[in-house]
Amino acid sequence: MRTPSARPTRPARLSSAALPSAGAVPPPWPGEQVPVRGGQVFVRRTPWTGPVDGGRDGAPRERALYVHGLGGASTNWTDLAALLAVRLDGWALDLPGFGRSHPPARSAYSIRGHVRAVVDVLERIVAEPGEAAGRPVHLVGNSLGGLVSLLVAARRPDLVATLTLVSPAMPVYRVPPAFSRALLLLLVPGVPSLAERRLTGVTPEQQVRGMLQMCFGDPRRVPRVRLEQAVEEMRERAEQPWATRALTRSMRGLLTSYLRVGPANAWRAARRLRPPTLVVWGDRDRLVDPALAPRLAAAVPDARLMVLEGVGHVAMMEAAEHTARAVLALVEDAAGAVRPDGVPAEPLDVPAS
Repeated sequence: MRTPSARPTRPARLSSAALPSAGAVPPPWPGEQVPVRGGQVFVRRTPWTGPVDGGRDGAPRERALYVHGLGGASTNWTDLAALLAVRLDGWALDLPGFGRSHPPARSAYSIRGHVRAVVDVLERIVAEPGEAAGRPVHLVGNSLGGLVSLLVAARRPDLVATLTLVSPAMPVYRVPPAFSRALLLLLVPGVPSLAERRLTGVTPEQQVRGMLQMCFGDPRRVPRVRLEQAVEEMRERAEQPWATRALTRSMRGLLTSYLRVGPANAWRAARRLRPPTLVVWGDRDRLVDPALAPRLAAAVPDARLMVLEGVGHVAMMEAAEHTARAVLALVEDAAGAVRPDGVPAEPLDVPAS
């Protein structure tokens, strides 16, 4: 893989827009099953509220899609979507096999399959009647969802107005230290079935505690109501017969992508991105090395970077307001920019995992 040419890293700007009260803890947004190729996915909707200080007439109203990470769900975006609703109508999907989405056809959990599902949902959002109908969507992804979102933006730049990547799972030639040696066995044929049986014995409470320690820089920042919701969500997921298979098979696909060498990878896609891009990382990220943050921002032609002190892998949950202000600034600047005419970027072939 070629090292991207050096490019000055532009720091993220923070919007000064008035946001809803930081003390509010909204419940998960409602949703519905949406058809995609090969099945359905569950999509939650966060409706536009308009500016906090009123003046809804003529206020900007655009659209956003949020894509969660490995083992996550659409509920990971509850707080961020609520803040961004001052400007954005929001949709957050459960990737195939996660949250309330059923597994994909033939139970194939590949990066290509997730990319296809996100493209299908984006096309549906673009076609939705209303003020922003027909216009590209602001795409926001975390971890696995960040990798998927990057590939979507490279493949279908016509659908993406801006791209925000929160600790995206960019391929590297090593496995992160936070991944135990036992997880490396997922690369061995036949072992995922054993891992599925082992995970079945982990209680929802144990899963939530493990997630907090691995994903948050400071787990004490998580409100108690969010912990209770997370445990309830894990209990609901434990009742789904495909839940552990979705996690282990998607984990195997992601680990394989970490070790993949070849020309058709996410770093090549990053260098071809057309949308204005925001890279967000926590400096306590234990899952994806924060050292990748400036490297990714340097690789993307039009990128800005925000590294958050004391924050872990899920900045949109742990530092929702800072993340929201950076996303809003990206959206504001994109809306005010004069876009040059030109031929759209050539679609990129997305590798299967």
